[in-house]
Amino acid sequence: MPVTAYLPAARLRRAALIGALCAGLAVTGTGCGEDPDKGTNGVGKLSADKIEAKARAAATEADSVHLSGRLVSGGKSFTLDMRLKSDGGSGEVKSQEDTFQVLRVGEQLYLKASAAFWGESDSAGKLGDKYVKVPESDPTYKQFRGFTDMDVLLDGLLGLQGKLAKGSYSTVGPTRVVQVTGDKGKGGKLAVSLEGTPYPLLLERAGGAGRVELAEWGKVFPLDPPAQDQTVDYGSQLPTTKDQGGTGTAPAPSRSTGAGQSAGRSAGQSAGQGSNPTRP
Repeated sequence: MPVTAYLPAARLRRAALIGALCAGLAVTGTGCGEDPDKGTNGVGKLSADKIEAKARAAATEADSVHLSGRLVSGGKSFTLDMRLKSDGGSGEVKSQEDTFQVLRVGEQLYLKASAAFWGESDSAGKLGDKYVKVPESDPTYKQFRGFTDMDVLLDGLLGLQGKLAKGSYSTVGPTRVVQVTGDKGKGGKLAVSLEGTPYPLLLERAGGAGRVELAEWGKVFPLDPPAQDQTVDYGSQLPTTKDQGGTGTAPAPSRSTGAGQSAGRSAGQSAGQGSNPTRP
């Protein structure tokens, strides 16, 4: 076979192979020769530590966030679905024993729980469908306030443990993200938006201690006290609750899963406020 006939065929085969390779890369979002950071906010070009710092800064400057997901604390699992901003928050905290509607406007906290949560008091049966105004002096206030505190929750939840590394690009919903891992994933994983402001969008906590989605950053939402006919005010003394009476417990996340700065901080603060691990 003439040499001149062989060379074009070889070139065609190479061209076909390269074309197939490029097509395969395009499916994964990189393309052949395409800049993976084209059209992004550029944080994917930074080191893992700088990406995490950018995400923390963005979260700190945000006015509001919708936080939802599952947390594990003290061997118990519970879920949160909270809308938070600087002066309060509202939403649902669900444990294995009960479901709680939590609302804080300024420093005033309201709690709606099942009648069983309020124990054996004569008034407990009237509280199952009402928001109870919780006095700051009551232990229940300390247990639940932190679940409505945006700064406290984010401060701990966004902390990764161990040496940070930059992972691959992927998506959270329709949004492109870059992943940052701690200790090769054992110390948690954080997905940071590659579009617009580099907000953290998804967190997988170290040690399998939960998975939390962060969305609707900066979205305005109303935060008002419950209607008067839906509110019960016992003044400075609440009916005996289950955890006070010894027959059960309200959610009480422990410090080891992202706890607060001291034992006196609330359980809600413990859910989200972790000691920031040092980098090796």
